[in-house]
Amino acid sequence: ADLNGYEKFGLGNVKYNISRIHITDVEFPSASISLIPGTGIKLVIGNASLTFTMNWNIRTWMFKDSGRSTVYISKVFVTAIFSTPLHNTDHTSVSLTSCRTTSGDIDIKLNGKS
Repeated sequence: ADLNGYEKFGLGNVKYNISRIHITDVEFPSASISLIPGTGIKLVIGNASLTFTMNWNIRTWMFKDSGRSTVYISKVFVTAIFSTPLHNTDHTSVSLTSCRTTSGDIDIKLNGKS
């Protein structure tokens, strides 16, 4: 899905469009799953990283530019707790009870026409 919008900066608006987002690499060097009695499942991911590419374009009243970008996000930590309530049916359900995510570094390389 494309991301479109605008932001106000100084004397005018900057319109932007981000499209063709493609995940090229995901690493989970440290991940664990444990059971929480009476509650559900706890997932912990440590020091993960994600790389993706995307097309972008921006437009202001003064100029416009477009290009391709590579984004690298590292030092990602996630802790999520899923509950698994018991029902009187044959179906199992899982719901996200809590989630905490932090990231350390983001490196963005922009390749544009200008």
